[in-house]
Amino acid sequence: MSTANLIVHLTERSLWEEARARGTYEISTRGRTLQEEGFIHCSTREQLPGTAARFFAGVPDLVVLVIDPARLDVPLKYEAPAPGAEEFPHVYGPIPVDAVVDVEPWG
Repeated sequence: MSTANLIVHLTERSLWEEARARGTYEISTRGRTLQEEGFIHCSTREQLPGTAARFFAGVPDLVVLVIDPARLDVPLKYEAPAPGAEEFPHVYGPIPVDAVVDVEPWG
């Protein structure tokens, strides 16, 4: 498995623990579900600090889900939030817990 292809998703530890029990992860971003947003927001390693600062400032007990796109059974698309903006990986469906190859503490 090449680490260059891995994507990451920042979340609260409690939400990840609930997903592990359920078998799939379905939170798009802080305060928004996959059902509400239509996809799960992810990042590259390089994008993660900016994502953390913008959406998770002051949130305790965060973890980084390290996701292997080869283990996803739903579409992954790199898309920009606005024309000309940086592209981010978006997962169009639930993330199976076995696609998460590592969980790292953040901060």
